[in-house]
Amino acid sequence: MNKIIQSNLKNLQKSKRILSNLTDEVLCETSIPPYYSSIGSHIRHILDFYDCILKMDSSKQVDLTARTRNKRVESDCKIASCYLNIIIEKLNLFDYDMNETVEVIDDLGMGTTKIIYTIGALFAQANSHTIHHYAIINYIFEKLGIVLNDDDFGYNPTTPKETSVN
Repeated sequence: MNKIIQSNLKNLQKSKRILSNLTDEVLCETSIPPYYSSIGSHIRHILDFYDCILKMDSSKQVDLTARTRNKRVESDCKIASCYLNIIIEKLNLFDYDMNETVEVIDDLGMGTTKIIYTIGALFAQANSHTIHHYAIINYIFEKLGIVLNDDDFGYNPTTPKETSVN
């Protein structure tokens, strides 16, 4: 299996651990400022991004604006886990050349636009996008007093680690 897909799968395992250890109440908690978003809304958003990519049509077009946005994923750990497992299954079966080009439709704030990516670049973006949302989830966890036993959660692999000087 391709390293890019392996990296995405490894990163998504963190969602699996989160969902297996949360209650529905914590998943949909929206009391943390400044955005008042929930862990569930970030998980849903991550999975919707992958869902769009995996719905790539035969003309190699991906519409990142056509997200599923199933609100039940945001408030029900079982439904979120089911959605996650579907994404993981599809990623395990994904068999495209990572150097192949794909046309991506997205809205960057000025209306929809079409961008040419390689499939590998699109999955690299999905992986970074996931890490970015994990950082926000980590902030929510911290404010809720929930301790994660994962020092890398929400950190890009290229982020320098603090070293202690003795």
